[in-house]
Amino acid sequence: MKESAGSTLLFVENRYPHDPRVRNEATALVAAGYRVTVISLRAKDEPSHAFFDGVEAYRIPRITLFNKTNRSVQTFHGRILTACKSLIGYLVEYSYFTLGSLFISMYVCARQRVDIIHLNNPPDTLWTIAALYKLLGKKVVFDHHDLSPELYLSRYGIKGEGKGMIYRTLLLLEKINLKIADVVIATNESYRASDIRRGNLDERKVFIVRNGPDLNRVRLTASDERLKSMNKKILAYIGIMGPQDGVDYLIRALHHLVYGLGRTDFYCVLIGKGDSLESLKTLAHDLKIDEHVWFTGFIPDADVIRYLSTADICVDPDPSSPLNDVSTWIKIMEYMALEKPIVTFDLKETRFSAGDAALYVRPNDEEGFAQAIVTLMDDAELRRQMGKRGRERVERELHWGIVKQNLLDAYAWCLTPGKKRSASEVVQRQTEE
Repeated sequence: MKESAGSTLLFVENRYPHDPRVRNEATALVAAGYRVTVISLRAKDEPSHAFFDGVEAYRIPRITLFNKTNRSVQTFHGRILTACKSLIGYLVEYSYFTLGSLFISMYVCARQRVDIIHLNNPPDTLWTIAALYKLLGKKVVFDHHDLSPELYLSRYGIKGEGKGMIYRTLLLLEKINLKIADVVIATNESYRASDIRRGNLDERKVFIVRNGPDLNRVRLTASDERLKSMNKKILAYIGIMGPQDGVDYLIRALHHLVYGLGRTDFYCVLIGKGDSLESLKTLAHDLKIDEHVWFTGFIPDADVIRYLSTADICVDPDPSSPLNDVSTWIKIMEYMALEKPIVTFDLKETRFSAGDAALYVRPNDEEGFAQAIVTLMDDAELRRQMGKRGRERVERELHWGIVKQNLLDAYAWCLTPGKKRSASEVVQRQTEE
């Protein structure tokens, strides 16, 4: 027997430990005395069972069925086919992960005590697992990463009043998750307000845990010699490359930078993968800016930090959309932690996070985005000051060492409703081995 604050089982339909938010949460809980087990996805070359910094991980092979979006398809029949393939793909992949997670969770619960079921969305189908364990007396935490109804609208460019059956279904699934949870975790105030309103929740059970960077991991390193030897201003982007993420806006802004503003003294490093990666490469080629951009794909964390450390300017091209207008992005926090000035569209939660560390462009204005890049390219002192202000803001109030306390408070409430605890307090419970 060993003493523990409790035992939690986390579900995340992403690769662990590559998801930085879930990794930060899991390691923080371990440090606070919890036994933490994660059920996640894995790549082909990764083991199914492993330990990471005290976190036990069971990992399910990732499957991908169809490209979920292809906005290059122009014909009506082509769009219908793409939509059908996308719907089938999501249904199969989410059902696969949910069912696989259920079986693994039964194995875990047969071997050890589990006090808390911690769901990370998407998918919003994991409530089916939580409902079973709630009947067995387990507590449930719903960690709300994405507003799935807004993600659907943004990803597929759906506008107007008639949002359809899929949208209404996603609203229903979200409400079930909110209702079944003993505690809800939101990433910012906009998400928290939405959760309280849509779920008709007691506001005391909804906690904000922001996407704060871990300053022990996200810190400046030596520059990449190949990039520095180009003698150009280095621009950098990191993130998912899906249709809602705006990298196409960035590509078109870079085209204007070259052919509208006559600037060729830059090189843009685009880090990440997603459903739109190949179409983005095609767009860059069609706009004749291949020589100015580099799509790295998925790369190790050490390379990510080195390339971002080398950058003179970091960019966040997320356009205004139902999802992006209310979301907080990890990349913004990481740019600030690395003292990088940012060019971004002027969205509510982005402005709250970045403060004076960014130049804000009218939403979805590609030419304005290019002009803001030029402003920073030509002003080294402004770049330095903005980077310094961003780092100071992160150190003062936004890094993981500070924001993780709300996670511990959420767990304390979950185990003992109405109770919060300081970082030094530990509720000692017996965890069966």
